Amino acid sequence: MRDLAIAYRIYPGVSKKPAFHDQSKFHLARLCLSSFRQALGGLRFKVWAILDGCPRQYIDLFRSIFTEDQLEIVETDGIGNLKTFSMQIDLLTQQMEADLVYFAEDDYFYRPDALVEMVEFARENAAAAFVTPYDHPDSYFTSSRYERHRVMASGKRHWREASSTCLTFLTRRTTLLATERIMRSYCKGNMDCSLWLALTQKAALVDPRVHAADEVRLKIWVKTFLWGWREIFFSRTQSLWSPMPTLATHMETPGLSPLVPWMDEFTCAEKKLLCQETMPSSGLLEEEDSSSLHPSLQTAIRGSGPLLRKPASQ
Repeated sequence: MRDLAIAYRIYPGVSKKPAFHDQSKFHLARLCLSSFRQALGGLRFKVWAILDGCPRQYIDLFRSIFTEDQLEIVETDGIGNLKTFSMQIDLLTQQMEADLVYFAEDDYFYRPDALVEMVEFARENAAAAFVTPYDHPDSYFTSSRYERHRVMASGKRHWREASSTCLTFLTRRTTLLATERIMRSYCKGNMDCSLWLALTQKAALVDPRVHAADEVRLKIWVKTFLWGWREIFFSRTQSLWSPMPTLATHMETPGLSPLVPWMDEFTCAEKKLLCQETMPSSGLLEEEDSSSLHPSLQTAIRGSGPLLRKPASQ
């Protein structure tokens, strides 16, 4: 048995406004995937990479980062976000490689050994049904003062019980099977937030101070009952835990997790990647390819002299 089974979905388009590499999805994907591999540390894992309408260079990218034993490529023809999430559920419920499973999206940047810490937390806390790597900024900026969340110390950080997150998370295969119906509701029109509220809130859903605080929350509350009434009334409450400080961040500019100097971390990680690509075994980053990089990295390349430039033909 392995420590973790992963379904990682990726598509070649740039969505919303990434905080780094906002003009090049491939460069963004390369940065995030490299950080993801570092986050896995020494875990034994299997990755199913769902490449949705991706060109060949994305296949090469995954194969350059993971070994043949660690990776299985699943190519789809631009089927979109909802169907690829459904495929993740299919893959992770049917696989028998590991009990712990992980849903991964292509626009998350991870801190080193992040998944190692998540696996350790899940193993040490059997009651933790779901674990997210993301300390969501909503927990600080938009949460109601009437919400109550438990906090515990575990491993290298504190963990806070959360009401909701996005669709990047860790759980057990058995828990996924038990919550499969509400998970698949996202593929039929439900929202990620209302999906999670149906699993985590239960009694707190009747508190109008929280869910009638504004129009957006009220709409989410309605969707929570429309899609999740079975879970609310007939299933037990599931706990979702997030780390403090964060182990990863969503790359959307307004969604960066707080309390971390992310631009410094992105720039440092990108410089390391550029240095690795100058090694003979990895090939070189061609000079003309640098035009889509973040301005701070373009400056770094220009300051590197011929080191990062395409060598002259012999």
